[in-house]
Amino acid sequence: MNPYILEMNNITKEFTGVKALANVNFKVNRGEIHCLVGENGAGKSTLMKVLSGVYPHGTYSGDFVFEDNVAHFSRINDSVRAGIAVIYQELALFPDLTVYENIFAGNEVKKGALVDWNQTIVKANEMLKKVNLTVNPEVLIKDLGVGKQQLVEIAKALSKDVKLLILDEPTAALNEDDSDNLLELLRELKKQGITCIMISHKLKEVIAIADQVTVLRDGRTICTLDAAKNEISENVIIKNMVGREIDDIYPKRSGQKFGDNVLEVRNWTAFDPKLGRNVVKDVNFHVRKGEIVGIAGLMGSGRTELAQSIFGNPKAYKLQGELFMNGVKKAFKNPRDAINAGIAYVTEDRKGDGLFLIQDIKQNISVANLGAVSSQAGMININEEVKVSNEYKASLNIKAPSVEQIVGNLSGGNQQKVSLGKWLFVGPSLLILDEPTRGIDVGAKFEIYTIMNKLIREGLSIIMISSELPEVLGMSDRLYVMAEGQIKGELAAAEADQEKIMKLATQ
Repeated sequence: MNPYILEMNNITKEFTGVKALANVNFKVNRGEIHCLVGENGAGKSTLMKVLSGVYPHGTYSGDFVFEDNVAHFSRINDSVRAGIAVIYQELALFPDLTVYENIFAGNEVKKGALVDWNQTIVKANEMLKKVNLTVNPEVLIKDLGVGKQQLVEIAKALSKDVKLLILDEPTAALNEDDSDNLLELLRELKKQGITCIMISHKLKEVIAIADQVTVLRDGRTICTLDAAKNEISENVIIKNMVGREIDDIYPKRSGQKFGDNVLEVRNWTAFDPKLGRNVVKDVNFHVRKGEIVGIAGLMGSGRTELAQSIFGNPKAYKLQGELFMNGVKKAFKNPRDAINAGIAYVTEDRKGDGLFLIQDIKQNISVANLGAVSSQAGMININEEVKVSNEYKASLNIKAPSVEQIVGNLSGGNQQKVSLGKWLFVGPSLLILDEPTRGIDVGAKFEIYTIMNKLIREGLSIIMISSELPEVLGMSDRLYVMAEGQIKGELAAAEADQEKIMKLATQ
């Protein structure tokens, strides 16, 4: 019997003259967990779209064999019928439908010509047990947390007799407990004979779960590492991903001199009318010129709510307290007031809130400061817009053919750089970065960190919100820990460690 459930041979895929994949070879053993890693833009998602039929047969060269049959998938339904299921980072669930309706959407349990809802609920419970999820199948998806929604997606895949389960950044939006639960489920599925391909930038998770790891770089297969041969380590993966060794992913700063307070917040409280409770409670903190202040905490601790309440309060919280910029008391009616005062906010949801994905790089960079590229008559000067965006493309090392490139076609790391460029163009004195490296690879992370250090040297101040404790510890000069909307403690970088942060975060 062929040991491989999947063999992809010499797969080449081009977009408008750019080779996204160049003679990629990728083989997956039956019943293993195989991780696919690489920098953003390395070709991982493109390869999986070839496999799943998103890019139909004939739009790429090369071939692949699945379950001993040469596959010619013309659409996604062809791969689903063959036993392949893909779970993307952006979950494809219907929020206003129930759990059981989502699990069997498009795969309804029928009695004659009609849907048998009673049997659907019975079978949904069977699928939920397989993924170790104890919820009422009649609850609406929107009433579940992200971790539980992820498990519903997997239950949906299992309902279709899946043989190969592909997970694209499955833990990117999960907290540590939900991530651990998901990895344990993948181990259980492996015992049941289900093969898994997992795309992930979280190398510690890759090392913990992978039987084999294949590294892609610039659309090419670099190597496949075998856990049984002790070939998998963080340093080896990073070296193959980026083509060089990164000895310290958090570049050091030296000789910092902090100035006066750029921002000071006193007794700050934000009440959310929709939730009927305070999401930020009596917070006091400050940020000095030339300083990176980290804000750590678990999901739901109030970090993003604090940032948004400061940045012109777009969520319309009822605010109490005082906010000072450079010693002057301010009251922002909207984000434009905050921008005019020198605050910029790079959102954690770059695709949903941060960027216009159907527009090009130059339009995204100029959008928050159109006045700077417009004539007195209010007409946009295209030449000036191109000039400015090319400057940010160069200084931020945005990898794209030109500033005319549509942002939705860029990798996650390059999208994040465009988002940074957009806010740097408004000329802020304080930059709020909310989860600045979520969903991007280690090489792009290093570039973002290097840019942060450069900005600090130029006199900017940064608030960095991050769920990754090593990131907070590696980049902050000083940090605050939040829980339940409150600041539970302040730590200098020299005294902070993961244990102290978690102790404060779980108070």
